[in-house]
Amino acid sequence: MTHVLHTQLGRTGLRVSRLVLGTVNFGGRVEEPEAHRLMDHALAEGVNFVDTANTYGWRVYKGHTEEVIGRWLAGSPSRRDEVVVATKVGDPMGDGLNAHGLSARNIVASCEASLRRLGTDWIDLYQMHHIDRSVRWDEVWQAMDLLVAQGKVRYVGSSNFAGWDIASAQEAAGRRNALGLVSEQCVYNLVTRHAELEVIPAARAYGLGVLVWSPLHGGLLSGVLRKLRENDAVKSAQGRAAEALDRYRGAIDAYEKLCADHGLDPAEAGLAWTLSRPGVTAAVIGPRTEQHVDGALRALRSPLPESLAAGLEELFPPVGRGGPAPDAWLS
Repeated sequence: MTHVLHTQLGRTGLRVSRLVLGTVNFGGRVEEPEAHRLMDHALAEGVNFVDTANTYGWRVYKGHTEEVIGRWLAGSPSRRDEVVVATKVGDPMGDGLNAHGLSARNIVASCEASLRRLGTDWIDLYQMHHIDRSVRWDEVWQAMDLLVAQGKVRYVGSSNFAGWDIASAQEAAGRRNALGLVSEQCVYNLVTRHAELEVIPAARAYGLGVLVWSPLHGGLLSGVLRKLRENDAVKSAQGRAAEALDRYRGAIDAYEKLCADHGLDPAEAGLAWTLSRPGVTAAVIGPRTEQHVDGALRALRSPLPESLAAGLEELFPPVGRGGPAPDAWLS
């Protein structure tokens, strides 16, 4: 399935690209003109799925990224019909008592605000950014059902949910005869494989598509050691990748050598591995250049050699077979 560019999102009839254009870098790392060029290039190559969140763009101000996407959508009369737009709700948008979470009030108000920023009449996939266990599912689904009935939301998804959160959400939706969740967006890569334990099995059992964020662990799997030697590390020298580098330096060194032995770029190999995993619908990429998009497309179209796949399993075994405990990446 790796080489197929489009697929259905979970149990829905919605067809999406297996690469999702993530926009977390838009605003602060990728300025608007380049962001528009990236989206133009990705769409021209068949990537029809754009993912954002109402809080993205916080380096400028929260909501900025949705506005950037909105101006791009407005640039062509046919573009909105060609693109599947996903955004998220739940993270704080301000200091107000009700400016965060999954209350009915915040879900509906945040949707209206996202629609204004995106300059569109509907959101294709409205995702809960994190679980909010202070709110009962009846309240959440009441708000989501209202938005769907009004035509403002087509499908509802989750992000960063535990397996039992997915189950409880779906059981509650089933009692309302509602479609419920159609996707879960989770972190999953060679270094962080705990999603294999419960999240991906739960998603598959309930017919959810799985959208993977950070498929290269923030750049850790993109050839970080080579980039550091060449003084060319940007994102891979920051955040999640930098924090994990000391812990996994030996494995990363062996990984980069293994990829070189097979004549493959580490970023493409790591992404190809993620896209090849059972239950994975698509991977969210965060390109900063058109070349990053092209590299991701090569990864999608080039299945991993069996010898390389076997070597990766030895270097980065799953949890319970030598891999780190599920909470190791959070510590």
